[in-house]
Amino acid sequence: MWSNFFVQQEEEGRMGVAGGGQGGGVAGMKGFRGQRRTNKMSDSQEGKIKLVFFVAIIGGTLTVLGVGTEFWVELAQPKNYSGNQTCQMAHYGLWKGCVRTLWVSDIDPERTSCGPVELPGESNCTYFKFFTSGENAVIFQKTTNRNLNLAAAILALLSLTMMVMGSICIAMSLNKGVPFFLKPASFCFVLSGVLVLLSVLIFHQSVLALLSSDHSVPLHHELSWSVACVGSAGAILIFGGVLFIILALPFSPWQKCFPHKDSTT
Repeated sequence: MWSNFFVQQEEEGRMGVAGGGQGGGVAGMKGFRGQRRTNKMSDSQEGKIKLVFFVAIIGGTLTVLGVGTEFWVELAQPKNYSGNQTCQMAHYGLWKGCVRTLWVSDIDPERTSCGPVELPGESNCTYFKFFTSGENAVIFQKTTNRNLNLAAAILALLSLTMMVMGSICIAMSLNKGVPFFLKPASFCFVLSGVLVLLSVLIFHQSVLALLSSDHSVPLHHELSWSVACVGSAGAILIFGGVLFIILALPFSPWQKCFPHKDSTT
């Protein structure tokens, strides 16, 4: 589309050269070059786009890191619940859950629950069957809510999809040298940030549903570092999308009020 536009403008410039003689030709070529510069991005604008795109890449990296790990929430039994030298805790994310057995002697004496997860111990990890057989997972006699877990995972995948689409738009904008693709890119990044934040909210609701499914085993729960990565990524993606919207504006207000005049006229 843009190549056809430039070809059409070049043909009009050549017609102006043929019809107006040498003086008209110079004026026609100046007009054509001026029009081409207005449609092309300046070096300053291209540098700003690259800088904002780098910020969006940071948000995308945090999103992939958070979505791909299983440290969204930690569930810990009281460290003396089993009455022996070991205790159990669990941590899981969107796709996989792990149950760890820790030594009570390694736990901080002031800590009442088992953990933290960084302590050495045995780990047993399994992938959830939400996406295959549709079975709910059972963690410490508590049952997950399959619908909420599926919704959180689907929103996270949609967020990654929108992020990829926004990156493609930015790459096309930098390749073509036109700001036309900044608006769809900004929409994709803002929507990606909103979706990943909604995924965190729904996942938290699924954790509350898990805890309320059974009260025979007391558990202490806390959101872990994967949620921190995803939450930060959502804020960064929304911020980057807003900056792309600002960069997509064609003219600043003072340029509209005081248009540039050619000094040769």
